[in-house]
Amino acid sequence: MLKETIKNFVSRLFSAPPGVPERFPREKHGIDRRNVSRHAIKVCEVLRAEGYEAYIVGGAVRDLIVGLEPKDFDVATNATPNQIRPLFRRARIIGKRFQLVHVVFGQEIIETSTFRATAVSDEHTDEHGRILRDNLFGSQQEDADRRDFTLNALYYDPINEEVIDYHRGVADLKNRVVRMIGDPEKRYREDPVRMLRALRFAAKLNGTIDPATQTPIAQLSGLIEHVPSSRLFDETLKLLTCGHAMDCLRQLQTAGLHKGLLPLIDVIFQEDGGEQFIELALARTDARVRAGKTISPSFLFAALLWKLVNKRWQALCAEGEHPAQALMQAADSVVAEQTRKLAIQRRFQADMREIWFMQARFERVNAKAIWRMIEQPRFRAAVDFLQLRAEAREVDSVQAQWWMDLANADHATRGEMIETYQSQQRGNRPAGAKRRRRPRKRPATQAVNTPQA
Repeated sequence: MLKETIKNFVSRLFSAPPGVPERFPREKHGIDRRNVSRHAIKVCEVLRAEGYEAYIVGGAVRDLIVGLEPKDFDVATNATPNQIRPLFRRARIIGKRFQLVHVVFGQEIIETSTFRATAVSDEHTDEHGRILRDNLFGSQQEDADRRDFTLNALYYDPINEEVIDYHRGVADLKNRVVRMIGDPEKRYREDPVRMLRALRFAAKLNGTIDPATQTPIAQLSGLIEHVPSSRLFDETLKLLTCGHAMDCLRQLQTAGLHKGLLPLIDVIFQEDGGEQFIELALARTDARVRAGKTISPSFLFAALLWKLVNKRWQALCAEGEHPAQALMQAADSVVAEQTRKLAIQRRFQADMREIWFMQARFERVNAKAIWRMIEQPRFRAAVDFLQLRAEAREVDSVQAQWWMDLANADHATRGEMIETYQSQQRGNRPAGAKRRRRPRKRPATQAVNTPQA
């Protein structure tokens, strides 16, 4: 570790002077242009043709250098939003704190921003140092200085296939080191979400956080409380879907950041089998991320909170509450407690409840109920959740597999499976048990006409 630190210090000592970027040709950075979005290249070409500078920036460059597939592509330019928008058929200006342009190509959106200038005063920050308004345009160097980490301050020129680096981000990326640009404490105060991003990048790259970047996090973790809840939800979701979810969760706990995001995690881990259940759920999430499959936030948060919901459900049932009503009460109380810190969107809350409520219905149903369940939008997610519970040995694995086979079957096969299931249920009745018949309704008696008074 000491040897690596000395090596980094020496390399920085003899690097390009401040303000003079390093330029890496294709053979040094290793980006294959064929892996770059053709729409992002198109945006750069159009802006260049109009005399502007334009580069692919941020996470896309970072991921391309380390061999990962970027989720999206952003472009930075010296053209202003009002200069960018008329150049493209489908483009719109968005943003309040900092305006940028969304250039739309079918299903892909290329987010195009103007170089940002260095802040000149603290007049647009709150009492904690968080930036509230940031709409100053500047040069490429100023834009690089304003970015959070060195590995995110990289500019890729798709025309010349060159990477421009103002802060030795390529070297840090090669060494898998997450390093803050500027004074870490000040930068965290400007935007506390950077603490979450530091943990995520370190986990995603299987790397480390530079000690100077790491040290202030535990002290400043309380600043997370002042970040808008919607933004916290987005960043938490990124943490849990980066492909290394459990590592991120552990780092959140170590830094104390989980108290402002997932305060119930400590309680869940103390429950019998709680930690194992979350590990199983997050391992499945990681596997889907690495396979390039979509992730359901509803399923993810349903899994994270299930142990508490299940515990309260069983307690209410033991008190004599009807199982369905008990499950609803348990779900409402856990979600309300969690959302005091992290605002899970209402549509996700509704889906979580459907997944949970269907767990009770899996245990004892008739043919009509099964067909009704199949028609529910969250049926497949609920079956996947049942499989997760079976893996955690909460429910019978044979029963869970039957439901999975049913979910995967076509309509005709489903009919046969349900008929067989019903036959087995009838065959399992105790000997001599009689089928309970509903009482016949008596015909309504005709009303007797009475004379008006």
